[in-house]
Amino acid sequence: MTRDPLGRAPLALVVPAGIAVAVLVVPLLAMVATVDLGSLPDALTSEAAREALWLSVLTSTAAMLVCLVVGLPLAWFLARVEFAGRRLLRAVVIVPMVLPPVVAGIALRSAFGRSGLFGEPLLHATGFAFPYTTWGVVLSHVFVSLPFVVVSIEGGLRSAGSEYDAAAATLGAARWTTFRRVTVPLALPGIAAGMVLGWARSLGEFGATITFNGNYPGTTQTMPTLIYVQRQADSDGAVALSLLMLLVSVAVLAALRDRWLVPA
Repeated sequence: MTRDPLGRAPLALVVPAGIAVAVLVVPLLAMVATVDLGSLPDALTSEAAREALWLSVLTSTAAMLVCLVVGLPLAWFLARVEFAGRRLLRAVVIVPMVLPPVVAGIALRSAFGRSGLFGEPLLHATGFAFPYTTWGVVLSHVFVSLPFVVVSIEGGLRSAGSEYDAAAATLGAARWTTFRRVTVPLALPGIAAGMVLGWARSLGEFGATITFNGNYPGTTQTMPTLIYVQRQADSDGAVALSLLMLLVSVAVLAALRDRWLVPA
């Protein structure tokens, strides 16, 4: 072991750090330890699990496509354009990250519900309503995931710096051309990290989804909502499904390791 030139870590810091690790790791290890291996194949291959997993992957992927289309320009504005109220706009963007999930669902219902501010005119004009539909699940996922995507991409854009943008401008490149050919290629690692993080957040979304869309198998029942229902009827099956979600989370961490996990 390499000796630390600054000296041994003080016990007053090591102990609480160890407690913090235990608080985070012990519940996960306990969940893995309680998995009934005999019920694992049936739980993971049941029709309800397949439908919920497919719907989760489908809606999360669709939500990330929407987040990329609208979130990348927003992140660019926050990172590259000086304008009055930029700090306020950034604060507004971050708000959904700290909202209780149920509050997020109520907010969506107030705006896009059948009698909502935008939902009611949309229903009268087209006959379409978001709540209790797969599109409503996508909307819920976009609402909760977009802040993570925007913040991550903005960080990537700021890390890439604006010097190359300025150089392209001096060579006569329009701002749109600079965005496509200079800004985005340089910020691709941050964009990819934001998309993966947003996808993972979307995959695990529960509160806003069930509040805004209910829990209908094949239509709005995602993996988190299925686990919630399964927990009341079959605790072993719920633990098995939770293990699957844990494995997905670990896979996301592996995908982000080069971006956020710095080797010692």
